[in-house]
Amino acid sequence: MTTSFAVHSIETAPEASRATLGQVQKAWSFIPTLHGIMAESPETLEAYDALFALVSRTSLSPQEQQVAFLTVSVFHECEYCTMGHTYLGRMAKLDEAAIMAIRNGKPIADARLQALRRFIETVLRERGFAGEQALTAFYAAGYTKQNVLEVVTVIATKTISNYVNHLTGTPKESFMTDPALAWVSPRNRAMAM
Repeated sequence: MTTSFAVHSIETAPEASRATLGQVQKAWSFIPTLHGIMAESPETLEAYDALFALVSRTSLSPQEQQVAFLTVSVFHECEYCTMGHTYLGRMAKLDEAAIMAIRNGKPIADARLQALRRFIETVLRERGFAGEQALTAFYAAGYTKQNVLEVVTVIATKTISNYVNHLTGTPKESFMTDPALAWVSPRNRAMAM
């Protein structure tokens, strides 16, 4: 899919997006293409940036945050975010086997991380109607009511980026050409056959 959306720089972005893009550039040392596209709507850019920052303040560990982000991205078949969170997961020292398990639809060996992933997938699949059994299993793995609500925040955050990427055909970042990051969604694998 080729995008008809501009990938904005600070100079080309709508005036109301420029300050947020400046903050993004300062935080990341570059402006990701996703943020450049979101800049078309200052509110969308600000919402995503604020939610992403809020997730980093949750009680979920950096590794759990990346499990959550990666799980949502794989569920939504977002190639851009799956590759991005593979990279960020490695930076957060998330076990490589856990990263590959999520990407390949296999169970994570770490029972606690697998419980997190299973709960997130259930919430996504059931559109929030996860049910008492899913909650009980999540709590049994050591998670809390606070974590339940934090999972919803992660899902909201990634739903914004995943859907924006699907709708706009966000160009991949240069670092995503690394074969160790490559990931093709099941939908695109089927279309390639």
